Amino acid sequence: MQPGPPPPPGYWPRQTPPPTAQQLQGRMLAARPEPYPYHHRPVHRPRLRWVATPPPGAWPRRRVVAPERYLGPPAYPVPPRWGFPNLVWRRPTSVPGTASDEVRPIDRVPVLSRSVILVLFGFAALAVVAAVAEIWRYVLLVQGRDSALARSVVAFSDGFVLTAGLLASILALLPAGLSLWWLLVARQAAADVSGDDPPRPVWQVLVGVLVPVANLPMALSIVGELEHAVLGRPRDVRPKPSRQVVVWWGAWLLNWILLGVSIVWRFRDDVQSMADSVVLVALTDLSAAGLAVVTALVVRRFSALLAPSDARAVRSMRVLKVAGAPEPELRPSRPAGAAR
Repeated sequence: MQPGPPPPPGYWPRQTPPPTAQQLQGRMLAARPEPYPYHHRPVHRPRLRWVATPPPGAWPRRRVVAPERYLGPPAYPVPPRWGFPNLVWRRPTSVPGTASDEVRPIDRVPVLSRSVILVLFGFAALAVVAAVAEIWRYVLLVQGRDSALARSVVAFSDGFVLTAGLLASILALLPAGLSLWWLLVARQAAADVSGDDPPRPVWQVLVGVLVPVANLPMALSIVGELEHAVLGRPRDVRPKPSRQVVVWWGAWLLNWILLGVSIVWRFRDDVQSMADSVVLVALTDLSAAGLAVVTALVVRRFSALLAPSDARAVRSMRVLKVAGAPEPELRPSRPAGAAR
């Protein structure tokens, strides 16, 4: 060990006083072992309960609010945004993971029918424009037999015919696909309502609508069976198509026959055949427009029969007079000092 630094001048170490007799007795009692068993040793604890209470004036006094005078029912400068929604009918709440969460075919029919009808009328207008372009070309062909035509007029006519024909041919796929989709959904919805299975499987419906030549006679049977199911007729009764369905089938046959004849006629090379093909294409476009309009009317009728309770068609009604009803019980009077 090495000696530490010397203490500063004037420093004197503090002397610890000797322990007193009481301190010595306490140390001896603390070092003495406890008797056995330890858990039988009595414990003496004072039964004290400390309660803290604030002094007087520590809490602020409660402010007395004077009652306001009743000024009548509330008035708003603008319509309030709270309250019940302004709806007459709402779809029932569906529980996820259960059968109520699935959209039924009968619920899809009104929404799908509106889209189909809109697309069909749009395609009919486009087909009429294409027919007008073909008719104008035929008029120019007739005028060109006796006199020369302006190059700008011929170029504009060719562009008009090409654009309208391509748009009508390409966009014809959209109403055809939507109509076929509506047909499948309507068949399933009619089967669900009647409780019976559809009269024929889906593949037969697709063959009877999409396959050429085979779709000419089968289209009437498919649409007639759908009308039979929509009207709720018995299953064992033979379907009898209505006049509207027969007219639709006539437009269907006319359109397909003109389409086939116009395609075959284009393979002829003489001038008269080329002029006749222009007339055939114009007639085909007009027949396509008529078929689209008749199909839209059939879709609208069948959809109205399947889902007659359309929320958009419900008119708002109000009560004008109640006759024979008992008088309503008046509200009892409330005392002036009673709490609301």
